[in-house]
Amino acid sequence: MLQAEPADTNMMEQNIEQTVGIFQKWQHQMMDWITDPSTWEWLLIKSIRIVLIILISRIGIKVLFRMIDRTINKKGRGNLALNPRRLLTIVKLLKNVTSLTLNFTMIMFILMEFNVNLAPLLAGAGVVTFAIGFGSQSLVKDVMTGFFIIFEDQFAVGDVVKVGQFQGTVEMIGLRSTRIRSWTGEIHIIPNGSITDVTNYSISNSLAVVDVVIAADEDVDAAVQRMENILAALPVREPNVIRQPQVLGIQTMTRTETTIRIIAECKPFTQAQVSRLINLEVRKSQHQKEEDTAVIENFEGKGFSTNGT
Repeated sequence: MLQAEPADTNMMEQNIEQTVGIFQKWQHQMMDWITDPSTWEWLLIKSIRIVLIILISRIGIKVLFRMIDRTINKKGRGNLALNPRRLLTIVKLLKNVTSLTLNFTMIMFILMEFNVNLAPLLAGAGVVTFAIGFGSQSLVKDVMTGFFIIFEDQFAVGDVVKVGQFQGTVEMIGLRSTRIRSWTGEIHIIPNGSITDVTNYSISNSLAVVDVVIAADEDVDAAVQRMENILAALPVREPNVIRQPQVLGIQTMTRTETTIRIIAECKPFTQAQVSRLINLEVRKSQHQKEEDTAVIENFEGKGFSTNGT
């Protein structure tokens, strides 16, 4: 059997002794640091300062949020009143920028409490270095596109839009992305830089178009008059209807049926709701006509005898 050389054995023992010595020295230093009252005093002071930094930043964010709300509300009530949709979008954007800036500042102050050298970090926070550091010309593109979307008023929070294959209500326009909620509840987050073609359904009023089918032998004039009468009060009862629906007349005809077209100007993107409402009102009028006709036919079918019975 091979036996270890005495020199190798001595070297191994020396290495073990050095390792144990380093560990014991580190252990003694840690115990001295933990048992030193100045250590706990330092931790207490740092903790208090960090808590104060966080509290001040939170209070600062709330104060600035209130200032933004008051300023925007004054603009909205002023002589040069802005579009409420645009005001809401600008408010959310300003709050996002404010929150981002103050949170970044808070982190910088906390790092300073731990004696972190911020000079290299701040030196690399220039516009060019910042963009390159995040890789992204796309980041700059997203931010710039977001500003143009807002200040050109292409769409705003609350608008119903179609962006590419996504359609829904705009929930948030941020510095980098836009959030859209579809009518079935899905949330689509789209980078602003990828928004090229936008269809906005909320800028101008919509038009509800309803085609009503009646029998070919039915009196068209009477049907049109009945529809006009039943729909005359619709704008009063339904806030989404801008003005009284118009019965345009015959749209198509066949041997068995006639189609009459009705249009109604309504608030943006409410045409589906208004169309269903018009269909319901017309169906009610048709049902009432059928009941009246049945009563008349029943009355005429009974007839009268000569003795009055």
